[in-house]
Amino acid sequence: MRTYIVTFYKTVSDDTGHDHHVLQRQVAVRAQSDVSAEWQAKAMLCEHARVIDWRLRADTCEVAAAPHLAA
Repeated sequence: MRTYIVTFYKTVSDDTGHDHHVLQRQVAVRAQSDVSAEWQAKAMLCEHARVIDWRLRADTCEVAAAPHLAA
């Protein structure tokens, strides 16, 4: 299994109308693939934020392999 870092962002506009990606949560997940890591991280975000859909707390997520954290 590999370790993946999954990062969630919310897009917010400032007072001049420019969009900014604000970090909401970042988790390390051990999974077989980046797709399964993404699904696990989404479930973790829902549980932590106590929401039924992760998109209530974030707009996007990014998955990156973390080879230095692999076992």
